[in-house]
Amino acid sequence: MPKFQFEAMDHKTGAEVTDTIEAPSEAEAQSMIREKNLLVTKITEVGRKKAAKTTAKKRTDGRKRVFTIGKIKQKRLCMFTRQLSTLQDAGLPILRSLRILEGQSKPGVLKNTLMNVIEDVESGNTLSEAMAKNPKAFDALYCNMVKAGEASGALEVILQRLAEFKERAQSLKRTVQGAMVYPIVVILVATAIVGFILYYIIPKFEQIFRDFGIKLPWITELLISMSHVVVDYWFLLLLIPFACWLIIKIIRKNKTGEYICDYILLKIPVLGKIVSKATTARVCRTLGTLLASGVPILEALIIARDTSGNAVFVKAFQNIYIAIREGESMAVPLKESRVVDDIVVNMVDVGEETGALDVMLYKVADTYDEEVKVLVDAMVSLLEPLMVVVLGFIVGFIVIALFMPLIELLNKLS
Repeated sequence: MPKFQFEAMDHKTGAEVTDTIEAPSEAEAQSMIREKNLLVTKITEVGRKKAAKTTAKKRTDGRKRVFTIGKIKQKRLCMFTRQLSTLQDAGLPILRSLRILEGQSKPGVLKNTLMNVIEDVESGNTLSEAMAKNPKAFDALYCNMVKAGEASGALEVILQRLAEFKERAQSLKRTVQGAMVYPIVVILVATAIVGFILYYIIPKFEQIFRDFGIKLPWITELLISMSHVVVDYWFLLLLIPFACWLIIKIIRKNKTGEYICDYILLKIPVLGKIVSKATTARVCRTLGTLLASGVPILEALIIARDTSGNAVFVKAFQNIYIAIREGESMAVPLKESRVVDDIVVNMVDVGEETGALDVMLYKVADTYDEEVKVLVDAMVSLLEPLMVVVLGFIVGFIVIALFMPLIELLNKLS
């Protein structure tokens, strides 16, 4: 009788269990493991992998990989997920689907990754195991949802849900990026023009004033001093943004420093609200998608925690994870964390009472996505007049600083 080696999670304690079991088939082995109140996370037939790996190697010898750097673009990953979902819905075997998509892909990171996945699946690994070996392409959320789809036998539905999740995330990201293009371009152009004036124009006026021996007012002296700084230390001024970025990176290497930076970010007016609501929407959508796909609540919380991208939320969800493991509901520790609004806590509480937590989390995510868009539009609308005022102040300062000594010079000449 075949022997299967498996890894599972105990529903009661959350502990990981590794053992072997004898069963006529893999399906019956999984059924026997579930009867022990264990959740199967990985199962392989002992002695099967090695032979399958040799066969897979022979099949893939003719394929050529190109040298690539970086990760798969999220846009391409969304498209791949949607296409794979469609092929699975049509009833094609998973290997056939992967080969079709690999053949259609242009040389690059995605094609190389699909080659690796195909080889591993041919070697006897499940699709989720094969994807987990390529973390640059498929994150923990992706792999765990695929694993849940394999366990439930509804991989095409899970892939469709995953594609929708990725597309919504991309849509929100494009909205925020598109809204920020205009103010960033204006700020960069204005900085370049002011830098040009301070570097080339002001020194010429300074020479004229010195030649005529005019006593300069304080505002002109200040402008000339600023010009000297730009002329003498322009290379240091260019390094300041990089130095600030590097210092923040170093601080964030430490857990305490990362927490402090993220806490300060959340307290910044307007921007803090945008970050907070965007993070809440992402965490709720991730958690809701995982729960709807059949991933256990404890495992889903860990994945949602790791995808939040904010140390304050990471700490809060770690406390929620501990509380749920000890038998508490999710709403109580979520309220105590104070990282989300009361409406989120109430929605989660209702979801737990009605058994529709995933639906409530989706509604929270949809609501907060819309609020993020509104806040971004409001911030851009606020930035436009603010930039006009700041640029007007800078231009007025330069004009006044130059014209005051010019008027005195004209009076002397007259």
